[in-house]
Amino acid sequence: MIVRAKAPLRIGLAGGGTDVSPYSDDFGGCILNATINMFAYTTIEVREDNQVYFEASDLGRDFQSEADSNIALDGDLLLHKAIYNRVIRDFNNNEPIAISVITYSDAPPGSGLGSSSTMVVSMLAAYRELLKLPLGEYDLAHLAFEIEREDCQLSGGKQDQYAATFGGVNFMEFNQENVLVNPLRIRTDILNEIESQMVLYFTGVSRDSAKIIDDQIKASTDKDDSKSLESLHQVKQHAFDMKECLLRNDIDGMSDILKASWIAKKGTSSSISNSHVEEISDLVLKNGAKSLKLSGAGGGGFMMIFAEPTKKHALMSLLEKTDGQVHKFQLTQMGVQAWTV
Repeated sequence: MIVRAKAPLRIGLAGGGTDVSPYSDDFGGCILNATINMFAYTTIEVREDNQVYFEASDLGRDFQSEADSNIALDGDLLLHKAIYNRVIRDFNNNEPIAISVITYSDAPPGSGLGSSSTMVVSMLAAYRELLKLPLGEYDLAHLAFEIEREDCQLSGGKQDQYAATFGGVNFMEFNQENVLVNPLRIRTDILNEIESQMVLYFTGVSRDSAKIIDDQIKASTDKDDSKSLESLHQVKQHAFDMKECLLRNDIDGMSDILKASWIAKKGTSSSISNSHVEEISDLVLKNGAKSLKLSGAGGGGFMMIFAEPTKKHALMSLLEKTDGQVHKFQLTQMGVQAWTV
């Protein structure tokens, strides 16, 4: 038996970082994001040899052992192992399953597009299809969050798991008790205009978001660092402002908020930007860009750039001469999908 799944990556338009505890617990977090036609893919195949085999084909890493109910969470492919352990424990009466799990992503880890969490959602959806698990959208997203943040002790927020599961353009609210996903029904002409003005550029640098997230956690709890906390409050307000502009088809307003949000986000951690990012920023702003912001925690990864459509092609041609990569994309309404072959 073979099952496959794919889950969409996302761009973070506004509010990023306010989904991270303890800020979301103490003040409530809000994020506006949208999924794009870049995906994390999973294939699960049942084996007959009592072996478990995991492979991240895009990373060139693999793992194999006898099928067991609890695989040690060390070495490579930590997420593959943790998901297997949780599924076996919670949904299969601790009975091991002999399977091969093979994954790859359209974006590298540390891209700022939520690639790691999206991969977790993709794998969980494949297991759900394989074992016919009774998991709704909120259940699947919350389980993905628990596996990353609790089982694997990886730093991060909550938005990526929910974006990958639900898909589309969503305004998300986070507090200590729950997560609320508000799907936004955006007219096609508005989505088309956003796509016509936005450039998605990979800076060529993948980054570990843990340091940035730790700085944001410190900003939420350090009474002596009121400036960083106020920056997080501004980032949260920009999510509300961006949503209003989006619903009114005010793309120029969205661009202005993106610019303000980037300035505020840099105020939450000294690791958000660096000399390489600032060099690229100067280049694009001098060559037709209206505003920009890194997607995700910051430090590198993908940059979202608003530009006049008539100047977009020239800007993309210029960026293609740098060390980074321009990625053509479209906004997508689909969430995670799984199917049996």
